[in-house]
Amino acid sequence: MARRARIFEEAERRAEAEPVAGGRDTLADVERRFSIGRALADFSERGRLSGAEAEWNAENRSGRPGAINVPTSILLETRAATVGGTAGNLVATDLGPTIDRLRPMLAIQRMGATVLSGLTSFLDLPRMTGSGSVGWVAEGGAATRSDVAFDKVSLAPKTVTGEYEMSRRMMIQAPQIEAILRKDLGWLIAQALDSAAIKGGGTNEPVGILANASVPVVEMGTDGAALDLDVVPNMIRTLDLANCDETSLAFLTNNKVKSAAMKMKDAQSRFYGIGQVFQNEPVTFSNQVPSNLTKGTGADLSAMIYGGWADLVLAYWSGVDILLNPYHSDVASKGGALLHAFLDTDIAFRHPECFVVAKDIIA
Repeated sequence: MARRARIFEEAERRAEAEPVAGGRDTLADVERRFSIGRALADFSERGRLSGAEAEWNAENRSGRPGAINVPTSILLETRAATVGGTAGNLVATDLGPTIDRLRPMLAIQRMGATVLSGLTSFLDLPRMTGSGSVGWVAEGGAATRSDVAFDKVSLAPKTVTGEYEMSRRMMIQAPQIEAILRKDLGWLIAQALDSAAIKGGGTNEPVGILANASVPVVEMGTDGAALDLDVVPNMIRTLDLANCDETSLAFLTNNKVKSAAMKMKDAQSRFYGIGQVFQNEPVTFSNQVPSNLTKGTGADLSAMIYGGWADLVLAYWSGVDILLNPYHSDVASKGGALLHAFLDTDIAFRHPECFVVAKDIIA
């Protein structure tokens, strides 16, 4: 009995010399140091645990009084068996990083849109719509009095939201699922905002560029038309005549139009190249730009936008708020949780005439 006590004391001394709660060890480090034998010895001799066993049980309390919580990884150890036989059924499968799904490129904010964040109230942006006048007068002559005109661009929060349900077993068996779904929801919210800025229809969402009646349109025929060398210069001319700021002008279109531009050739079958087709203007390609438009008998038509992107305003009343809710009646009795995501935002145009679109490109 004395020998047994000395063995337990030595085990306790070694365990207590290792870092415990409040140190630099992670829970995985504690799990690796856990010993069932040491835990049983401590509990039977002293009625309490110490060292790594105590730290593990403090972080993973058992639901039954007097019970010891043992890491499941210890129960799955197969040191004396090979994985080639039936013992292979005891070997856990490790998971690497989750492979994300393929997603369209987000473009609007990267194009140079003006971002207003941290808003709490409705927002009005005063806009000058008309200037006064000046004139030449003779010596001693009086100036002609004139007025300027203003209107305003109003923004109000609109909410985009999403929700996932997580079962109790999913959260237990795949604890990383919450982080994966949080990331996915955040990305989906950003994608929805990007899509709304391009083509939002105004029903519970902002009005996007393609749906804004004040944005000029370069016509492409009654049933749509293929991209040719005149489309891009005509779009550039429209904004040049509108006196738009040249510092943020750029094209945005989809990859179908990109492919069509890459195939364009001169009379000697030499490719023009992307740069020449787009007149060496900046151009971004994103599948967020629709390629399923219709006009007349034309179907699956693509859009192209040319604009002064600083005149597009993205207003944020919140960040992407992602909330875990285990109390909803749909999940509370099942031990699961709902994961909600919300973003309050709006889109406006300081000068919609500083955008121009071609909506009906056959590509």
